[in-house]
Amino acid sequence: AVDGVHTVLHLAGGPKGDDEATRTLVRAAAGADVRHLAYISVVGADRVPLAWLRTKLESERAITGSGLGWTVLRAAQFHELTLTMIEKMTRLPVLPVPGGLRLQPVAAREVAARLAELALAEPSGRVPDMTGPEVHDLATLARSYLELRGGRRRPKLPVRIPGKAGRAYRSGENLTLADAQVGKVTWAEFLAERDAG
Repeated sequence: AVDGVHTVLHLAGGPKGDDEATRTLVRAAAGADVRHLAYISVVGADRVPLAWLRTKLESERAITGSGLGWTVLRAAQFHELTLTMIEKMTRLPVLPVPGGLRLQPVAAREVAARLAELALAEPSGRVPDMTGPEVHDLATLARSYLELRGGRRRPKLPVRIPGKAGRAYRSGENLTLADAQVGKVTWAEFLAERDAG
């Protein structure tokens, strides 16, 4: 699949096996004429101890140690993923509110444009993270969604995320508050676009 390809943009991934799939891709790319392997990862991959993020970090390591020219962009949660999470939470009779969990949702189209720009350029190594323009807690994200949908308010149930992952989220390890490339589309703008569509 990579024969004759000079640039590979690796966007595939899932909750399991991403690291092994990436190692397979790296081996194939190293045996072909690939000169640039660009990869999308997740903000906090090296700081939030979740299994899925560990596979993203292992994928990064496979790429950076490959001997190929490479670029890695870590992005925050896409608006669409955030919306899926909020929709599921707001279907419940009581809204679970994980204390200290904040997100910086970013527009997928802005990340896609940045990835295209990076893929067409020379290998850049690890580039600044890409985040949305605002940081929100889950209660704020849910409230704005419910207001737009005309839904009733839900009683909130504070939930503490346990263990090391909980500490990492409460410390903001999943955020990039400085030195990030910041998108322009806000959560409210995204919701309004979806509602209009």
